[in-house]
Amino acid sequence: MSDAELTVEVTGPVATVVIHNPARRNAMTATMWRQLPELLDRLEPDPDVRALVLTGAGDAFCAGADLGDLAELLDAGDASIAVAAEERLARFAKPTIAAIRGACVGGGAQLAVACDLRISTDDARFGVPPARLGLVYPAPTTRRLARLVGPSAAKHLLFTAELIDAERALRIGLVDEVLPADRLAQRLDDLTATIAQRSPLSVAAAKEIVDDRAGPARVAWWHRKVTSSGEAREGVAATAERRKPRFAWQAPTGD
Repeated sequence: MSDAELTVEVTGPVATVVIHNPARRNAMTATMWRQLPELLDRLEPDPDVRALVLTGAGDAFCAGADLGDLAELLDAGDASIAVAAEERLARFAKPTIAAIRGACVGGGAQLAVACDLRISTDDARFGVPPARLGLVYPAPTTRRLARLVGPSAAKHLLFTAELIDAERALRIGLVDEVLPADRLAQRLDDLTATIAQRSPLSVAAAKEIVDDRAGPARVAWWHRKVTSSGEAREGVAATAERRKPRFAWQAPTGD
């Protein structure tokens, strides 16, 4: 393993992507920003993968973008490789969960906010530092943050560049759960196991609709799939028979 890279491990229905750059508290290098969409492109069509966990190696999630690559990111603006990686993560067709320990700052917060759910340890710290560096946060990133935590909380993070603790992050909606460090792994196992048991059709449709990526025609398509896929028949039958459902629908490749 090199000092700075993303690694992937698939265990059962869960793919875990690990940000690994220990010398810089898992800061994302240009190579890593480029690597993330490629990994997601490979994992998304895998029928065995029902959920994806993004986390950092060791005691940090991600301390941001590697400042050695700052010039490249600034020159590209909203067309940067960091924004492209964020957007690809947000569009990943299956549920994504950021498992956060320690620092989740700048580019780390950018990636965490692009996930569907965020679970952190109680010692995690969060920050959005562009105002401390004289930078302009990318517009897609800023809007996604504001949709998640609301305009006022987003402005506080952006205006002050202050670090906030996990308790405040939970209060403003930046994270969904806060746990002691020794309970994080078990909670992730339980949560991903639950998601993996649910209808992938229901989950995929819900994600598109919540993210406002499904217009009327697409919503109608999803409703037709409920009938043609047999997912609802299986769910009702399983409930009546008091057994676990055997959901088998898979999104067509490239859909």
